[in-house]
Amino acid sequence: MELTILTLSFTLFLLLGVPVAFAIGLSSVATIVAAGLPVAVVFQKMVGGMQVFSFLAIPFFVFAGELMLYGGIADRIVKFANSLIGHVRGGLGMSNVLGCTIFGGVAGSPLADVSAMGSVMIPLMKKEGYDADYAVNVTTHAALVGAIMPTSHNLIIFTLATAGIASVSVLGLILAGLVPAIILTVCNLAAAYYVAVKRGYPTHGAFPGWAMVLTAFLAALPGLFVVVIILGGILSGAFTATESASIAVAWALLVTVFVYRSLTWKNFLKACAKACKTTGVVLLLIGISAAFGYFMALYEVPQKTGELMQMVSKDPWVIFLMINVLLFILGTFLDMAATILICTPIFMPIAMQFGMDPLQFGIVMLINCALGLNTPPVGSVQFVGCAIGEISVGQVMRTIGPFYGALGMCLLLVTYVPQISLWLPRTMGL
Repeated sequence: MELTILTLSFTLFLLLGVPVAFAIGLSSVATIVAAGLPVAVVFQKMVGGMQVFSFLAIPFFVFAGELMLYGGIADRIVKFANSLIGHVRGGLGMSNVLGCTIFGGVAGSPLADVSAMGSVMIPLMKKEGYDADYAVNVTTHAALVGAIMPTSHNLIIFTLATAGIASVSVLGLILAGLVPAIILTVCNLAAAYYVAVKRGYPTHGAFPGWAMVLTAFLAALPGLFVVVIILGGILSGAFTATESASIAVAWALLVTVFVYRSLTWKNFLKACAKACKTTGVVLLLIGISAAFGYFMALYEVPQKTGELMQMVSKDPWVIFLMINVLLFILGTFLDMAATILICTPIFMPIAMQFGMDPLQFGIVMLINCALGLNTPPVGSVQFVGCAIGEISVGQVMRTIGPFYGALGMCLLLVTYVPQISLWLPRTMGL
């Protein structure tokens, strides 16, 4: 009875349009009342869920991304990407993919990525004769790579969601995401080129020469160096994954204030306000989800879900396919952080039971969640891209097929070829 109340009340609140954090909290309270337990249990679990030292990395990574967003780093990345690949057919689209991937590695947030790069590239592509739906699809799908980049705070959230299930290190997950990020970028480039050729988009001049590429790269290098600092510092033992987030903030301030001199006081305050808002939302979700997860463990939701799935099939490839489909569907209704926190305790034990490594599952989870960011009804990344491109979501969805195909191809490769995500961590002894 309590499990039924938990599931139905949560679903009902979502259908009524109640924000996810409040839907989780209210359904938890309803379950507590039905079970006859003290309501204080919910608040105890919430506070306990948020009192984790590793969570300090989340506000720092978010703040670093916002500083880079408002500090003008995106413009220099666009110039570098355009000098490198802008001369190819549909070159602005491919430059957009490369630029979004690079900025995603710096900012670690798909939403920040599409906001920064989209504001520059989408109007420019429309001005050069590219269709608005193409410009938006290229930008929003390329921005999703930021979800599995080293600076992504979602990596931190996933490692903490695995507590009590498996031991997953932040460094191991960072390394596990690097090769899939490259593959996803290649798939996005292929999709952008395919559509550009099919629609007959033009080339934009000749290759400017390696001297110009080097000049553009050197201009963008101080901003890009944050990824090297984070990986190098953690691998060398100079600082922990949590400490690396504060180093990222310090470096972002140094670059935007003293090197580029592009961060104004007004934009600094905007970055602070946005980082505080995002951190507050994420930590509220984490606290509420800790209470929700307590009930799922209490009423054996993972075990029962696994039993239901095994009634359909006991073949690992079928189980993994079902997990992907369910994660994708849930990701279209929930925010990325909420999907990670709710679904990890349910599906990770099932995936491990059928032979999937926790690090591999983490990347599968993050790619599915990223795809949900670009799919209505939640689709926050897509909504931002459509707003910048001044086009409806319906128009964009009609031509999204090649880009969905690219991301789906990468997801299937990561799911069924374990070495794609595990080779680098295993090489480093993790």
